[in-house]
Amino acid sequence: MWLASLHTAIQDASIPVANELGLSRLPAYADVVLASALGFWFTHLALAPFVSRMFVGGTYDRLGRGRNNWCVANVHVVSMAHALLVTPLAFRALSSRALDADRAFGWDDKAGTAMAVACGYFLWDTVESIVHFSDVGFVVHGLSCFLIYLLSFRPFIAYYGPRFLLWELSTPFLNIHWFLDKMGKTGSRIQLVNGALLLVVFTGVRLVYGNIMSYNFFLTMYAIREEVSTLQVVVYCGGNVVLNTLNIVWFFKMIAALRKRMQPARVTEGNGVYVNGRIETNGNAKLKDQ
Repeated sequence: MWLASLHTAIQDASIPVANELGLSRLPAYADVVLASALGFWFTHLALAPFVSRMFVGGTYDRLGRGRNNWCVANVHVVSMAHALLVTPLAFRALSSRALDADRAFGWDDKAGTAMAVACGYFLWDTVESIVHFSDVGFVVHGLSCFLIYLLSFRPFIAYYGPRFLLWELSTPFLNIHWFLDKMGKTGSRIQLVNGALLLVVFTGVRLVYGNIMSYNFFLTMYAIREEVSTLQVVVYCGGNVVLNTLNIVWFFKMIAALRKRMQPARVTEGNGVYVNGRIETNGNAKLKDQ
């Protein structure tokens, strides 16, 4: 009973905002957006430290003030939680006949749920990226995704929302890669396998499938160009270009990072070079004394 009352209260509170922005479908999912955002903040502040210590132990405590940065444990835990939650929700909406029949303005409750969860996550992600700023690309990514999924509640382009959420299929491999670093597994066989899977999945879902969907998306936008506002064109088309560009940039950064981790560590020592436990001198190698 109290859940129904809470749902009604949140829905009623969201109506003025929804009306102002023309988001007619938002009130029905306002509680999901709010619960998603609060859930990811709770995960970040309460659950992530516990999970991080469980996997990386003392390494987490040595992170000090840097532990809230995007590139450290807490954020990776939240990112993993979102990926594992939202991708099954997105898959559920792929077979929707209503969305396929009208790719521009169709609607399906399954897509609405997936995009509401994504809105909550990207709201958290945007705030987190601003507060603990490390790269403008992360801020742009979070804000672009939040606006795109929020404005989908007009409804608009809901057909493509779940499909672009499938980009998150590559996220678990990225997070596992980071944790392997902190667990002392840098350059290990398991990190090599995970890194290969990361590149394959990232290429498949973001660069190949993602660009195919982007092409179809632009065809849809062109077909309805007389029916949409300038704001919608700028937010959606501009956001799509930005996100695809970031995918390419991050792809090459991942390749560089993986190559660096898989190369043997080289440290100059005397007249030789220390390479993975050996000193190489004049082309010959001898074991380094331990």
